[in-house]
Amino acid sequence: MVKRLFLILLLLPLVVFAENGTIQSGKIWPDEDGNHINAHGGGILKYNGTYYWFGEHKSEHTSSALVGVTCYSSKDLLHWHNCGVALSVTDERGHDIEKGCVLERPKVIYNKETKKFCMWFHLELKGQGYNAARYGVAVSERPEGPYEFLYSQRANKGTWPIEFGEKEIASANALNMADFKEGWTPEWLEAVGKGLFVKRDFKTGQMSRDMTLFVDDDGKAYHIFSSEENLTLHIAELTDDYLHHSGRYTRVAPAGHNEAPAIFKHDGTYWMITSGCTGWDPNEARMFSAPSIWGPWTQHPNPCRGPLADKTFGGQSTFILPVSSGDKTQYIFMADIWRPRHPSDARYIWLPIEFEDGKPVVRWREEWSTF
Repeated sequence: MVKRLFLILLLLPLVVFAENGTIQSGKIWPDEDGNHINAHGGGILKYNGTYYWFGEHKSEHTSSALVGVTCYSSKDLLHWHNCGVALSVTDERGHDIEKGCVLERPKVIYNKETKKFCMWFHLELKGQGYNAARYGVAVSERPEGPYEFLYSQRANKGTWPIEFGEKEIASANALNMADFKEGWTPEWLEAVGKGLFVKRDFKTGQMSRDMTLFVDDDGKAYHIFSSEENLTLHIAELTDDYLHHSGRYTRVAPAGHNEAPAIFKHDGTYWMITSGCTGWDPNEARMFSAPSIWGPWTQHPNPCRGPLADKTFGGQSTFILPVSSGDKTQYIFMADIWRPRHPSDARYIWLPIEFEDGKPVVRWREEWSTF
């Protein structure tokens, strides 16, 4: 009897979502088995009326990938079933996704033409720190997987951004890293804006770190990622099968030092929320808008409101999920509260996006309900 009472008391904080039927950011979020959902830095795909949440499986004491990408499914965005490991890392030595690599921010989109589910993620090779700066691609015939790893590489090797004409290419080619002994000077920042790092990585491919995917109304898909030593965001168009870059890409906020991009489209305007680059520590969110995916992108003030708004409520953006009911669409801002000393205990922030004077606002709420 004592043991049974102890177990009931132990489980009480885990059932708060199920009982209240509300989303409560920053708290333990249990799956159907009562275990805290382990899908960090993730994104959500809706397919045939079911939501699939993909994310990084975090271990107790390391953020390196020891398991891979996990998948959870739900009908209501509150109660989640653990579908298991969608993409497993491997014990094969030297493999791109060898156990112990860094595998972050997985996102999955569905290709209606090929009937394939396409997963992209940020990948750092085992034992190389964050020097590889690659993206990885995997594919499956089922949303929950298993996914087959296809390849990893850097982005758009041997290709200039679409906004670079002959003049811009000549200006970038005239830049040399050796001429800048000190970073963060006005001269260095100007050179970054002109393509200092684009030129440096032109032959090897552009760096690809924090990322997301976006499918537009016309079915075109895009890979949005932090590049150029996290100094500049890139938006790269995907091929029709969603498995490669098409060779067309643009730069957003050169030298702005942005990561953690999350993007959505509302009434014909593209909105993107990002963060600054402060490691595992939270910072103030940034926001950008554009009339076209190709820009021009305009920066706006921090969209967050409420306690710790200047620290994105203690979290960092990862995805923005549109949820439709009838003719209404609600957008959910998703972020992670990282806990590097205990990675598996990282928490989730989910908040509705409101609009004030035509601009998105993310206001802190202790609890709230979707449609």
